[in-house]
Amino acid sequence: MAGARRPGTFVALIRGINLGARNRVSMADLRALVEGLGCEEVRTYVQSGNVVFRSRAGAAKLRRELEDAIRRTLGLDVTVLVRTKAELTRVAARNPFRAAGADPATLHVTFLAERPDRGRVRELSERSVDPDELRVDGAQVYLHCPNGYGRSKLGNDFFERALGVPATTRNWRTVTALAELAGA
Repeated sequence: MAGARRPGTFVALIRGINLGARNRVSMADLRALVEGLGCEEVRTYVQSGNVVFRSRAGAAKLRRELEDAIRRTLGLDVTVLVRTKAELTRVAARNPFRAAGADPATLHVTFLAERPDRGRVRELSERSVDPDELRVDGAQVYLHCPNGYGRSKLGNDFFERALGVPATTRNWRTVTALAELAGA
């Protein structure tokens, strides 16, 4: 077929499902929903809304379709962020805190829906977040939370207010596992 895109590998990061008793979604239902959009080789990772799959569509279209399908099928209004295999591989390779030798258990990545405004990034970089550290790099923020993410003020809401874009966070173990799954 002339002009048809070759399938690419993508990772969908869904914010706000399976947090305690809120927004419960079975991974089997989530896989079926993604397959219903024509995606192939659909795999989920842990119970927190991480899906690896192949599709001929682009990331922006996939994001819209996934958010719409989750709203229609599951009745949930959630944010979905989509990264390509190459983008996620780059994220895993560029962590400045890992490169500096930080304990991987203290590392997280906040994925942003898009690159934030430079002025907002500059304002954020001037704020003190001690003892935590952050580095904005394109459409993600690398976090080092030495006392644990649960004790940090650097949650999704913090970044959404500060940077003006939707966000969802994953721990370093999940980021590297998703990069491996996407590369398999």
